[in-house]
Amino acid sequence: MDATFWDEADRLLIRYGPSFNPRVIERAAGAYVYDTDGTAILDFTSGQMSSILGHAHPDIVATVSKAIGSLDHLFSGMLSAPVLGLAGRLAATLPPALSKTMLLSTGAESNEAAIKMAKLSTGRYEIVSFDRSWHGMTQGAASATFSAARHGYGPPTPGNLALPTPNAYRSPFRAADGSYDWAAELEYGFALVDQQSSGSLAACLVEPILSSGGIIDLPPGYLGRLKEMCEARGMLLILDEAQTGLGRTGTMYAFERDGVTPDILTLSKTLGAGLPVAAVITTAEIEQACFDRGFLFYTTHVSDPLAAAVGLTVLDVIEREHLVERSAKLGEQLTERLLTLRERYDVVGDVRGRGLLQGIELVRDKESKAPADALGSAVTSACLERGLHMNIVQLPGMGGIFRIAPPLTISEDDLHAGLDILEASLGAVLDGQGA
Repeated sequence: MDATFWDEADRLLIRYGPSFNPRVIERAAGAYVYDTDGTAILDFTSGQMSSILGHAHPDIVATVSKAIGSLDHLFSGMLSAPVLGLAGRLAATLPPALSKTMLLSTGAESNEAAIKMAKLSTGRYEIVSFDRSWHGMTQGAASATFSAARHGYGPPTPGNLALPTPNAYRSPFRAADGSYDWAAELEYGFALVDQQSSGSLAACLVEPILSSGGIIDLPPGYLGRLKEMCEARGMLLILDEAQTGLGRTGTMYAFERDGVTPDILTLSKTLGAGLPVAAVITTAEIEQACFDRGFLFYTTHVSDPLAAAVGLTVLDVIEREHLVERSAKLGEQLTERLLTLRERYDVVGDVRGRGLLQGIELVRDKESKAPADALGSAVTSACLERGLHMNIVQLPGMGGIFRIAPPLTISEDDLHAGLDILEASLGAVLDGQGA
């Protein structure tokens, strides 16, 4: 693609984040995207961490093709069979208490709705989230997002408080033997919350694995203790499973590992397999309290039949192709390969995550754990030159963390080919050869 394309992009487009990838993408299929030169690029991010069935999955293509010609969008006060069908199918995959669903479009929108439901049902307004959180860019969700984009936009929604993110690799909370003392950190965090609170704690909103926060997996036992602390304060627990839901972590939902049922669950990204589909799921009691108090979340695309049809198809494919089990199996292989990298290279400081959502943190060396921003950028570029798209998260005080989230449908050969490229790129950069 000649320079004219990028000149026009500079002239016409609002820049909304990091620089655009230097390749112009023309099409996508399976685990690959293809640029305008026809170059195949292995997609280790599933698009924006969403396309769990890969790109252009034939079942999704067929569903969208049928729905767009028959039942795509309705007045928001109308209902259709696909919406009721999706609500029923989701309820069947969840603990019995989570029985009430609202179908929306994006993760930010679903978190916005969850926050409003928590405030309305409890009669309180304070929301607690992690200090490395990312829950969306709309006002309420952005106010509960502490990892980025807080400066320059005026005051956030009042009542948002932060807990320390349970980062086992970097937390200063240590037991006498040097092990990570997450329980003490959580107690300390809530002591700060209690001190700052005006007495109106409504809910705690967290991801079971913080993705944009650097693939931080909550330690076993943490979620259960968090739920207890919320209940003791009359707070609701909202789990944002935008990236961890629907098999990504080797279980249908990440919270299953801990045996903890949230009061409100939000889904998005993976539910649409690359298309804008999201959901809020809660208990009958919370839904009733919100209804009695006049709950209003009336959006243009609430209960859209096309979105529901896509969600139903995603659940069908996950069940038929045993993708939850497949994610667990491939996740074991991914972990093994990443641990090998950690043993081999002093700059690979940490490996973390579950299933097909894992990360490695690059540092200058294991002893100092000093961030290695330039190294991360160089390895990212070297991977792209070799045909692998990687995403790196770089937050203040942390090294560059590669987020590895390929489609659940990726073949074993492609998974290992991508990891081979990652290792070759890392080695080349360290040897000074770059791309």
